Amino acid sequence: MPRFLLPFVAILLPMLAFGAAHAGEGAAYPITIRHALGTTVIPAKPQRVATVAWANHEVPLALGIVPVGFAAANFGDDDGDGLLPWVAEKLAALHADKPVLFDEGDGIDFEAVAATEPDVILAAYSGLSRSDYDTLSRIAPVVAYPEAPWSTDWRDMIRLNSAGLGMAEEGDRLIAGIEAEIAAEVKRYPEIDGRSAMFVTHLDASDLSLVSFYTMQDTRVRFFRDLGLAMPASVAEASKGGGFAGSISTERIDAFDDVDIVVTYGDRRLVEAMKANPLLARMPAVAHDAIVTLGRDPLGTAANPTPLSISWVLKDYVALLAEAARKSR
Repeated sequence: MPRFLLPFVAILLPMLAFGAAHAGEGAAYPITIRHALGTTVIPAKPQRVATVAWANHEVPLALGIVPVGFAAANFGDDDGDGLLPWVAEKLAALHADKPVLFDEGDGIDFEAVAATEPDVILAAYSGLSRSDYDTLSRIAPVVAYPEAPWSTDWRDMIRLNSAGLGMAEEGDRLIAGIEAEIAAEVKRYPEIDGRSAMFVTHLDASDLSLVSFYTMQDTRVRFFRDLGLAMPASVAEASKGGGFAGSISTERIDAFDDVDIVVTYGDRRLVEAMKANPLLARMPAVAHDAIVTLGRDPLGTAANPTPLSISWVLKDYVALLAEAARKSR
């Protein structure tokens, strides 16, 4: 049965940096959460949790809660069951059946979400429009992104969504555990430290006239810093216009002379095409073959860090970056 947001209750708990009420075990309710689309009040401990958009379901799962429904994987799902491998493994570890999977191929399925009768809807990492948010809010209180669409990093995804569960302290402990795991793995590869990297989102081996890339607002690029990589000044400059992606004519590729490592989706055929291109070949990372190629598979998907995917991909991804770092200038 659809639920409507309760009136604002003027009881604020200590705020996290992004405006979420900080609650842990024995959390006091109501919890107030501020985000980019407004203020959400959660009146009582949620018993039925739904999530929409990418990876938000991984927060409750990591904290031992199985959502009543979440978005089916539409990228990197090798076996077509709607679950990425780290999600399937976590469900198995919790001895849980597959929940309702929402088909978001054409946008949020509001009827399917409503049918799960959630007490809260988590969407801290999403591209919710105002209309999406208003419609979902007629079903249950919604936790939206803190600043801009699709720009919430994995830490804030955990902080905001765990606050929505009344488990902010548990969320903080989850973050600390992941940070420790990352630090231990990165320590094994000192050659990575300080190398600069950019994430190229799209290159067409048959037409290399345009280079598209992720900016500093994208979570894949922010993850580089967790892994000991530096932000090239060129990418920082190109990020000033806002948005999580940008593009540049290959004729201006010299702007990225300060990039040591290129990460992109593709295969060896793409790499050979880049090295054969007289413009791209001038880029130091290309000249030195310091290129990490990712497939449209779970490993490539996990390069966009999420609470459960980081542990799943960490060793393989860091090893690939270290190999490229050894080739760089």
